[in-house]
Amino acid sequence: MRSRKSSKLEQLPLSWDVPGLLAGVDEAGRGPLAGPVVAAAVILDDENRIEGLADSKQLSERTRERLFDEIRARALCCAIAEASVEEIDRLNILQATMLAMRRAVESLRLKPAKVLVDGNRLPVLKVAAEAIVQGDAKVQAISAASILAKVHRDRLCLQLHELHPQYGFAEHKGYPTPEHLAALQAHGACAVHRRSFAPVRAVLRVD
Repeated sequence: MRSRKSSKLEQLPLSWDVPGLLAGVDEAGRGPLAGPVVAAAVILDDENRIEGLADSKQLSERTRERLFDEIRARALCCAIAEASVEEIDRLNILQATMLAMRRAVESLRLKPAKVLVDGNRLPVLKVAAEAIVQGDAKVQAISAASILAKVHRDRLCLQLHELHPQYGFAEHKGYPTPEHLAALQAHGACAVHRRSFAPVRAVLRVD
């Protein structure tokens, strides 16, 4: 019998102990003023374990980048999806986040028996699902999803920086830092800003 090392990430309540594949889901980018919201879904391989998984916010950028490649290479399957700025403004950020999560789950090559989602809300899915508060610090599959979503979105922000260097997206990743708010005041909003967010609405130019 193969031995298993215990960890806080593996001490799952019995309600999560379901037969079949288990997918973890998390998002990145609910708080920023610009860019899409990103979600990821991951089904890990119990026979090909990945060491060091944790809430992406607790990891260094270098560690996240390393784990991103390792998750992509060693997970049974994974998927990353987005909801656009236009969808965020049309639906609201919560519903756009749920949409991105649903897209990520539906993009998985393998169908999970159950989906564990970080937070206290669930997207509409065709499989059993459970919301886990602070799941990115408790469940390895959710931790892996948080890393994929965070790294993917950070890379998108580097691309946005190339297109709109005056806003400093490479540094603040779209979050409402003093530097970002000052850039909004100086330059107004650009195409990738979320117009439904109050700091952006406040600087919109009206013809």
